[in-house]
Amino acid sequence: MIKNIIFDFGDVFINLDKGIIFREMERFGGTIDLTPEMAELNNMYEIGGISTEEFIARLQSQYPKASASEIKNIWNSMLLDFPEERLEFIEQLAKEDEYRLFLLSNTNALHITHVEQKMGSDRYYRFKNAFEKFYLSHEIKLRKPNTEIYQFVLDENGLKAEETFFIDDTKENTEAAEKIGINCWNIQVGKEDIVQLKPKL
Repeated sequence: MIKNIIFDFGDVFINLDKGIIFREMERFGGTIDLTPEMAELNNMYEIGGISTEEFIARLQSQYPKASASEIKNIWNSMLLDFPEERLEFIEQLAKEDEYRLFLLSNTNALHITHVEQKMGSDRYYRFKNAFEKFYLSHEIKLRKPNTEIYQFVLDENGLKAEETFFIDDTKENTEAAEKIGINCWNIQVGKEDIVQLKPKL
């Protein structure tokens, strides 16, 4: 029996354009492919291992034609809209009080600040307040798909894996959670929507 639900954020609630960063960076002499160096830099930033200033400076060294503000704008441009029906859905789920609700997101300081500005503080806090806990990778110094992050959420909240359901758009992340016994839904972006959750539980 499912008692707890852990939700991803990007492409589950807020729509993303993950490829825009590379398309835009190409204009500044970058590559459209995710290089190992870029992946490592992103991962480090997502666990709060480097500051925003250092992150931008290191990107600038790779894309010297881009200013710091251009890099910031490009980095945030992947964050698109947050449909109202998804916000209403999670608020209603919280109101029903049938499940303990948690958010678990790989994110970074630049993105979460931009999300709040883009959504507006009122909508952002309506969303945040629907969850018992709001776990952001750069704050807890762990990121998906490392199994430690799932164990951390289970342990901190006294949750049993078999009573927990996790939703994420990245297969690598759901596969990692399944390894420790968590039930998962690898949501297919563009084909499925979080508002269709109930029949999956």
